[in-house]
Amino acid sequence: MKIAALISRLLLGLVFVFFGSNAFLHFLPMPQLPPTPAGRFIGALIDARYVYVVGGLQVVGGLLLLIGRYLPLALTLLGPVIVNIFFYHLLMDHTGLPLACVVVILWFILFFRYKQSFSGLFAQKPL
Repeated sequence: MKIAALISRLLLGLVFVFFGSNAFLHFLPMPQLPPTPAGRFIGALIDARYVYVVGGLQVVGGLLLLIGRYLPLALTLLGPVIVNIFFYHLLMDHTGLPLACVVVILWFILFFRYKQSFSGLFAQKPL
């Protein structure tokens, strides 16, 4: 399980540093946004400059994963981003769904490896 967690951590870190830094550096070509709900959604994120917030969270979370420090914090930062990526591709644009599923699986491998750090969230009674 340790090797699977290490591979998951490095792959997830690389994916989020790569795609998160694209929000700032624009090294991947941006196609014309289609007049679909998916295109309008991405257009709204770009117009509001919210893509910089999401990109920043991706880069910070990815770097923490690559460095191997503060892993529960990295998983906490990336969790909501992953949920939004997954449901965006599930409900609006199916082209990226396979990669989104792989990212979800990698995140869950790490979550179960470090589940002791999240045990307080699942307590029935507060301390």
